[in-house]
Amino acid sequence: MIKNEQNILVIDDDPVMLRSLKELLAIHDYDTDVATGGEQAICLINNKDYDLILLDLHMPDVNGYDVMQHIKSVNQTPAIIIVSGENSFEAARKACSGGTYAYLSKPYKTNELLNTVRLALREKHLKKLNSVVQHQLKESERLHRYLVNTSPDIIYILDPQGSFTFINQRIESLLGFSPEELIGKHYSILIHQDDAKHAKYVFNERRVGERASNNIELRLKCKDTDKPRYFENKMLPIELSSMGIYTGANNNKKNTYLGTYGVARDITERKIAEETITYQAYHDLLTRLPNRSLLRDRLNLAITQAKRENEMLAVMFLDLDRFKNINDSLGHITGDELLQQVSARLKSCLREGDTLARFGGDEFTLLLPKITNRNADAKKIAEKVAYVLKEPFFIDNNELYVSASIGISLYPQDGQNMDTLIKNADIAMYHVKGQGKNGFQFFSDEMDTPYYKNLSLDTGIHKALDNEEFTLLYQPQINVSSGEIVGVEALLRWHHPDLGCIMPSEFIPFAEETGLIIDIDNWVIKNALCEISQWHQSGLPEVRMAINISACHLARENFVAEIAQALTDFNVPGRYIEIEITENAIMEDMEGVIHKLKKLRKLGISVAIDDFGTGYSSLTYLHKLPIHTLKIDRTFLQVERFANDDHTIVNTIVAMAKGLKLNVIAEGIESQRQLDYLREIGCTEAQGFLFGKPVEATLIKSLLTKKPFVLPDANKPGLGLHRKQH
Repeated sequence: MIKNEQNILVIDDDPVMLRSLKELLAIHDYDTDVATGGEQAICLINNKDYDLILLDLHMPDVNGYDVMQHIKSVNQTPAIIIVSGENSFEAARKACSGGTYAYLSKPYKTNELLNTVRLALREKHLKKLNSVVQHQLKESERLHRYLVNTSPDIIYILDPQGSFTFINQRIESLLGFSPEELIGKHYSILIHQDDAKHAKYVFNERRVGERASNNIELRLKCKDTDKPRYFENKMLPIELSSMGIYTGANNNKKNTYLGTYGVARDITERKIAEETITYQAYHDLLTRLPNRSLLRDRLNLAITQAKRENEMLAVMFLDLDRFKNINDSLGHITGDELLQQVSARLKSCLREGDTLARFGGDEFTLLLPKITNRNADAKKIAEKVAYVLKEPFFIDNNELYVSASIGISLYPQDGQNMDTLIKNADIAMYHVKGQGKNGFQFFSDEMDTPYYKNLSLDTGIHKALDNEEFTLLYQPQINVSSGEIVGVEALLRWHHPDLGCIMPSEFIPFAEETGLIIDIDNWVIKNALCEISQWHQSGLPEVRMAINISACHLARENFVAEIAQALTDFNVPGRYIEIEITENAIMEDMEGVIHKLKKLRKLGISVAIDDFGTGYSSLTYLHKLPIHTLKIDRTFLQVERFANDDHTIVNTIVAMAKGLKLNVIAEGIESQRQLDYLREIGCTEAQGFLFGKPVEATLIKSLLTKKPFVLPDANKPGLGLHRKQH
């Protein structure tokens, strides 16, 4: 029995009858509202929905028929049981036509009344449940249709013959067909002809569960129409999952096969992405040429074919001359545009079957298969390349000229494999560079040395940094007037395990070209600061440590921050450090350098211009720069100049420094005559073999602790130095 869940209203104008019904229902756990007459009942009905109403027909003013009419007008559907003293057939007929559930005559039988109430409430409850279920089904169907029709995938159902019984609206936006056009049509109308055989076992799948088709790639045909779509192709790549539909809950194959349910996902974007990734993996994105990976694949294939057919092939290695100057002066955007235009011209030189690849930077490689004669084929192509590059390139109102240095290696005489051919073509190209650029050469065995020297340097410098093969020597800088040691310059040496001591002039240019100089500079800074920190901790006199810094290191954005951190790490005050830079380093980025040098000055670090007089030597930039010292290059103090009394440049530099209140250090002092001359013109400091060669830290420390010496005279050369007094 349904109890305490539904709303019941008892309506009767007889208070005794009303109370009797209420008490009877209460005994059986029914909670009821009561209304004495029709008017009161209507007020209650207006404010509450009732599931069951027990209604008397004969009431004054508003009778039972009026109440039933009002219930209809407010669209309520309670179960109505008439409990009335009227026993005529006409009264019963009229009441039942008004929608009553049952008609009971007074006096009623208690069991009959209670049983009727119970059945009426159960029926009302079932109707409510049914209404809720029907509403949920409608909502579920509406939601399902919405999801299916707004799905980004094609969803379809086929009958057992393979014809469409349902297909969602996505088909129209993807293929141009409306669902109505395809209903009743065989699925093959959509299948790309090349995939028809495969689709036969996939599109109308009969299997279920794990054996059903899942994520199978196929191609569908688009409808021939002028209607614009998101793609121009007449073929749509899809990923299909499908399964058979059977009678019975478990889709068992023993049940009747009803058709196929499938979902086809558009994978156009994924295919485009895959093609893009593949293209990027094998092509240079700037020039759209094959990159070195694709070149290697094609070269390996060409070697295999040449070997099988006993043919020759050529590998050309091209490096653009003067490209770096253009790139540095006009910027990378102009440099990139130039590379694109060069690529277009080089393509015009190719034969059918040739491959032009960008090897990296401004380097290109040409693969020329099926060479019959090196002069008739390879030489002819090289000459054609040189010819097409002669004409100027016009970029942003700039007229630019570039040429190419070309090295050529031939299979099989110059190499039997890909790496050897590329290496030998590269070697030949470097020989062209060394002979003035703008030309071509075929590889020969005599060309090995420069290539392996560079390779050895590259590997050797890395190993030298890892294995502590570098060391620092220190050369004293003395006050010309007093003979005091006022500073030392840290000078780098490389003690190679096989080649012995290698001077900086033999490896620094290569390190600067390859960028390894940054790691070398950092090693020098670290070890020089560590050394001077130990000197101070051991109580040695305070002297200035001069450290050479490369131009590319100075150009780094975080250069000053790195120096500041190194001072902190080794607890060295900035006033004990002097950074030596060249004029060329300053002129590459004047404003940027000035900004960094001002920051160094705030750290207490002094700055010296090394090799002064060999570069720009401009009063304009000297006046702007926050520098402290000029170092006169040794070439201006050579013996030959003294023999000819050629002192003009040195006199000018010293006078210039005095006017700007700068310190001056003369390098390469080896004779008493040079020293006397420096004193005469007022040069403040000097360094050179006259005072001491570069030596290890232990010898410098012993010099700093010696008793004062007088400066050497003409008859007594050697180390005769005072330590600086503090």
